[in-house]
Amino acid sequence: MARAVVSEAEAILDQEFGVLDKGFVRLVDYLGGDERIVQSARVSYGKGTKTFREDRGLIRYLMRNRHTSPFEQVVLTFHAKMPVFVARQWVRHRTARLNEISGRYSVMSDEFYLPSLEQVSYQSTSNRQGRGETLPEDEAQRAVEAMRLQQEQAYAGYENLLEAGLARELSRVNLPLSVYTEWYWQIDLNNLFHFLSLRLDEHAQYEIRKYAERIFEIARAVCPCACEAFEDFVLHAETFSRAELNALRQLATGAEAGRLEALAREAGLTERELERFVAKLQRRT
Repeated sequence: MARAVVSEAEAILDQEFGVLDKGFVRLVDYLGGDERIVQSARVSYGKGTKTFREDRGLIRYLMRNRHTSPFEQVVLTFHAKMPVFVARQWVRHRTARLNEISGRYSVMSDEFYLPSLEQVSYQSTSNRQGRGETLPEDEAQRAVEAMRLQQEQAYAGYENLLEAGLARELSRVNLPLSVYTEWYWQIDLNNLFHFLSLRLDEHAQYEIRKYAERIFEIARAVCPCACEAFEDFVLHAETFSRAELNALRQLATGAEAGRLEALAREAGLTERELERFVAKLQRRT
């Protein structure tokens, strides 16, 4: 297992994976993988003491039961380039270490994010922080052109202030949120999964969701078993309220109980997973 994981992860080291129009994510370095998670959980110093199937089963057990500390043994370092408005959403996840390019020491680049026409939408009428219906193509083109002109004007003003000798830390203050920035971002796998659970959600803003998708692709190369377990038990899983669970229990103990078990098997549950599923529904609150 370790040789395959290392080769795939090594193959993508320092590769830039494009995001949006000018951004990227690349894996700078990583520590550990699926094997490190397994060794940490078993407090084992040897390699190959268990089969791949048993290792995968242990990782899935850890994820299913929220034993998170072994996942913290894996650390990934990314170099990312993104618009400032994406960075400001991203930095709200305070469980990582980062170092961002400084506009006090460096001249900011003349690079700005412009959305593709299919992403230019009206404000949603039902979601105060989301997008609604896409604008007609001609209106979208006018909106993007207006953004581009404003960006050019803002950067020209920035250059004028620099040429006049104004301090870089002051000259930059009128640059828009669409200007691109870069940073190094280091995070352990457990906290990365928390980041991904929020930023891969369909309600997350499109732009940061595209970064999350790229990061998850990279993480999958480093820890395929852990990422599979994350998808099964967190990303594509749901929790139920007490009332919802009680409704399911009535179904599980009624005339449709056999049908429910059959559907669970068809969905891919193993016999042991089916036992756990039934036990959850039979548990009294």
